[in-house]
Amino acid sequence: MQRKYNIPIFVPHKGCPFDCVFCNQNRITGSIKEVTPDDVTDTIESYLKTLPESGADIETAFFGGSFTGIPIEEQTALMERVKPYISSGRIKGIRLSTRPDYIDDEILTNLKNHGVTTIELGVQSMCGEVLKKSNRGHSAEQVVEASRLIKAYGFGLGLQMMTGLPGDTRERSLYTARRIAELEPVCVRIYPTLTIKGTYLEKMYQSGEYTPQTLDEAVSLAKELLLIFERAGIEVIRMGLQPTEEINEHASVVAGPFHSAFGELVEGEIYYDMIIRELEEMESDVIVYVNPREISKAVGNGRRNITRLMRLYGHKISIKGDSGLKKREVRAVAAETA
Repeated sequence: MQRKYNIPIFVPHKGCPFDCVFCNQNRITGSIKEVTPDDVTDTIESYLKTLPESGADIETAFFGGSFTGIPIEEQTALMERVKPYISSGRIKGIRLSTRPDYIDDEILTNLKNHGVTTIELGVQSMCGEVLKKSNRGHSAEQVVEASRLIKAYGFGLGLQMMTGLPGDTRERSLYTARRIAELEPVCVRIYPTLTIKGTYLEKMYQSGEYTPQTLDEAVSLAKELLLIFERAGIEVIRMGLQPTEEINEHASVVAGPFHSAFGELVEGEIYYDMIIRELEEMESDVIVYVNPREISKAVGNGRRNITRLMRLYGHKISIKGDSGLKKREVRAVAAETA
């Protein structure tokens, strides 16, 4: 199986006329200057020096703004710099993120002609009230239509959702996930809302108008969302924002469920639930076996699961690898019989 790599090129707030309450793209992406075609070439060359020359699935990824909101001539100029690398086979194609209301036939035809393979839409929510309170500027119906068009043109469809937005609830996030699953994207990202400096959401938080999710609430909800998507055969490629110099609790994150290993916390909760079920009939020290690659998830971040299980169960718990087990398979045996 080929390993996948993205060469990220950030276009902060470029092409987007809306100021969503949660958004300060300059801080989120760590970039404030506009991206030029020369920047695209320089970034690709820099990354390719560090990536394998064969056996890798490499894409250039335009993230951080609404790429298709940029004037089409500028979109083309940026994508043209990727074209030689696609022609040589060094790069597979281009993926990009944009808004549902910036998708039409002209835009998609141009993207198709320039090697774009995957388009990710910032959906955030499928609930009208949440979209309105977040100042998204698009509707759930536009998400459905844009998704239909993207798939009709043969692109891979990715959808991004957020939890904990103003007006959001656990039930509304679960509804959003089910609606997204019905659209059958190839991949999904789950982002708990963070309150970032310089956003309107920060003002809402400071005034008491907005209450962010706790970390435990966000992890518990993301666990349910992950399982919804997995049951639908949809790959979740990211949970939680990538930590950067700006996106961490000592910099631009004012409040909200930030954790540098958020995805690992979510996976750990799934294993915790599975192990609890395995221990129901056990009355002594136990060894729990999982796939060797899954040991760190089963143990939990900072050995969180081991600590909780021993406190709850009252006996010693050990977690070991068994290569005969698949991902999310758990087998528990009494320690004296192991």
